[in-house]
Amino acid sequence: MTRRTAWLTLRALVGLALLAAPAWVLATAGGAVPHQHWTLGALLAVSALTGVALLATTALALLRERRRATAPPPTPSADDPVPSAAPGAAPSSRAEPVARPGPARPRGRRVLRATGAGVGLALLAVLAAATAWLRPFPATDAALDALRGDDAVEVRESAGWYAFVPRDAEPTTGLVYSPGARVDVRATAAVLRPLAEEGYLVVALKEPLGIALTSPGQSASAMAAFDGVERWAVGGHSLGGVAASSFAAARDDEVDGLLLHASYPLGDMSDADLVVASASGSEDGLTTPADVDASRADLPAATTFTEVDGAVHAFFADYGPQPGDGTPTVPRERAQAEIVAASTALLDEVAAG
Repeated sequence: MTRRTAWLTLRALVGLALLAAPAWVLATAGGAVPHQHWTLGALLAVSALTGVALLATTALALLRERRRATAPPPTPSADDPVPSAAPGAAPSSRAEPVARPGPARPRGRRVLRATGAGVGLALLAVLAAATAWLRPFPATDAALDALRGDDAVEVRESAGWYAFVPRDAEPTTGLVYSPGARVDVRATAAVLRPLAEEGYLVVALKEPLGIALTSPGQSASAMAAFDGVERWAVGGHSLGGVAASSFAAARDDEVDGLLLHASYPLGDMSDADLVVASASGSEDGLTTPADVDASRADLPAATTFTEVDGAVHAFFADYGPQPGDGTPTVPRERAQAEIVAASTALLDEVAAG
C-alpha cells in the first residue's frame, strides 16, 4: 500500500465515523433528539453531511489513483529528443522516450499542505467523537408519563424549554431548572412536575448541545417569558446546578433562591443574598458526598443541606443508570420523594420572602 493510498484509506475511515456517529445517536436516543435544543440536531446533520462529502471526495481520489496506476505508458512523440547512444553501443533503430519531469513543488509548501490536511482530518475525527459523546441519556417511561398534562398541571413545550404551569392559580413564584450534562430535558419531569402541583411554575431548559455551561445566561430568557412571576429561584442537576449557581451569584438582585441537585457552585458565593438548598445522594459516584461537603464553604452560611440516604446521581432525573455512578440502596421513588420535599421547602421559603 502506497503512502497516498494509506492516506485516502484513513480519510475514508474518518468519513465513515462521521456518518456512524449521528446514526448511532438516532438509533439509540432518536426519540429524545427532537425534544432537545436545536443545536443537537444541527450537530448530527453537520456530522452526517461532512461524512458524505469526505467519503465522496475520497472515492473520487481513489478512482483517480486507480486510473493512474493502470494507465498505459505515454506514446513517444516525434518532437521528443532522441538521446545520444553511449560510446561503443549499437545504434538503435527506434527512439526511446525521454521522461519529462514536471515542475517540483517547494518542499516547504508540500510539508505545510500535508500538515494542514492532517490537522483538518484530526479535527473531523474529533467532530465524530464529540457527536457520539453528546448523545443524550434518554428519558424513561416514568418521566415521559409525567410530561402529560392534566387538570392540575399544564405542560408546555417550546424551542427553549418545557414549562410546568399550575392550572389552579396564576403562579407568583417560579423555578428555572438546568438539567445535567447530556441528560434528556424530559427526564427531569418526574422530579419537577410535583413542584408545579404545589403551585409553582417550573421551567426546564433545553440546553445547547445538552451542556448548561454553553449558555450560562439562558435562565434570563425563561424568566422574561413569564413576567407574571414575582420571585424566582434557579437550580439544576450536576453541571446544570453549576451553571445555575453562576447565574444566581451574578444576578442575586433578580434571583431569590438557588436549588442544587447533586451539584455545587463553581466558585465562592458565600456572600450572595440568596436562599439556597443543596440535595445530594449518599451513594452518588459522580457528585460524591465529599464534593458536596467541600462546597459548604462556598455557599451562604444558612444553606440547607439534605443528603438522601441511598440515592445516586441518576435519581435526580429519570434516565436510567449512568456510567461512573454509585449503586443505589433505596428505591428510586422513595429517594425522589425526599428530593421533591427538599425542593418544595426551598420554593416555600422563596415564596415567603
